[in-house]
Amino acid sequence: MAEHNVDVLVIGGGPGGYTAAIRSAQLGLEVGLAERDELGGVCLNWGCIPTKSLLHTADVLREAELAAELGLSLGKPKFNLKKVVQRSRDVAAQLSGGVSHLMRKNKISVFKGDATFENKNVVRVGDDTVVADNVIIATGASAKNLSHIKVDGDRIWDARDAMTPAFMPAKLLIIGAGAIGVEFASFYSTMGADVTLVEMMDQILPAEDAEIAEMAKAAFGQSGIVVLTGAAVEVLEKDKSGLTAVIDGHKQQYDAAILSVGVSGNIDSLGLADLGVAVERGFVTVDASQRTTVPGIYAIGDVDGAPC
Repeated sequence: MAEHNVDVLVIGGGPGGYTAAIRSAQLGLEVGLAERDELGGVCLNWGCIPTKSLLHTADVLREAELAAELGLSLGKPKFNLKKVVQRSRDVAAQLSGGVSHLMRKNKISVFKGDATFENKNVVRVGDDTVVADNVIIATGASAKNLSHIKVDGDRIWDARDAMTPAFMPAKLLIIGAGAIGVEFASFYSTMGADVTLVEMMDQILPAEDAEIAEMAKAAFGQSGIVVLTGAAVEVLEKDKSGLTAVIDGHKQQYDAAILSVGVSGNIDSLGLADLGVAVERGFVTVDASQRTTVPGIYAIGDVDGAPC
């Protein structure tokens, strides 16, 4: 097991982590970055970037469908789902490779594997031990689950499954109308699915201003998306024809469902409790300067509180 000494160790290679690592290196510090998956984090690989690629495809399809209004005769546009998905994956891979280049350019040591604190200055990352004067936790967040609904990757999807679908559902149920659920509602509706969007809160996009949420809800209604607020999916079961859902006592049939009910911080494997790092509702507690309750340990990004 090799031991490495750095001034700053950043745990997590997403947008918060890799930019913190680069800036630290630019200031003359010896920097290490620990990442268990692809550089770029969820945003570049499975979130912001690939979803925007999918939404761009949907936008082009929508414009093509309106071509006749501009005097253009294009016929009814068609799409190849496999190629649509592959383009989004290629975009993500290209940007992740760009982050790798930035790590090399700024002479940042990248350690692959899960990170676990042995004490406040020593972190085990895979087969490596990293001794750091300061540690920045930038591990991001992962999707929450519901106890009565199990994601199976077949008919009941999480966000990753929804970005790499094996088929285009005719009828789609989306559970949770935060930013993730709303993006998928827009994409799948434009691509031809009949979408039902269910939100337990009184408005979609619960973290946004009520006026913005109402505008989005109205736009969705005009595009044919069924929006149910203040509602709950009580039962979701697979059957021979797809899925049976019970929503506020009413039974409905769907071909697939996406679970998008929020996120919680990726902290389980870090060993924060043994260090005394305060955690509240699944997120690391920080002050206005991103300091945790343990000196020398900081937290940034979604791990210290979801933006929406």
